[in-house]
Amino acid sequence: MPLQTFRYAACGGGNMVLGFLVFTAVFHLLSGFSYINLGVIEFSILNVNIGDAKVLMLQSDAFAFKAHSFALSCSSTIVFIVGFLLNKYVVFTGSNLRGRIQLFRYFLSTVSSFCINYFLLNAMVIYLHVYPVLAQVIVTAIVVTISFFMQQYFTFKVKENHSGVK
Repeated sequence: MPLQTFRYAACGGGNMVLGFLVFTAVFHLLSGFSYINLGVIEFSILNVNIGDAKVLMLQSDAFAFKAHSFALSCSSTIVFIVGFLLNKYVVFTGSNLRGRIQLFRYFLSTVSSFCINYFLLNAMVIYLHVYPVLAQVIVTAIVVTISFFMQQYFTFKVKENHSGVK
């Protein structure tokens, strides 16, 4: 196994576990309350039927979130920061792109991964009736594979110099 692939698997695996722990903690924390007061806004936590699925919802006067979507947003924010630092300084150290370019590209690839994750997670929870934590594990396996190729060939690619040498 190439060293870069090993480093990606090790760092990505650790980051994936971190994201899964945050997702699970937030999801289970929400399911233990009937409301949350954040000072500025208060959420009621309700069990709602969407089609045949029973879904945990956070609802305020202005908007509502599915609890599993809110947990995904929280975990994605933390994993974004940790993931960028690990990928930049441990995995793809040979990239000669500027840090701000890498960060912008990492943001784009993370948004793409988040969208894929969001839609697959919701499809599994709402239409296939998979428990949200299990659905997140399955979806994560799919997204990690896609993400590796986005990181390697887009975010942290090695730019060729004018003589054609990487």
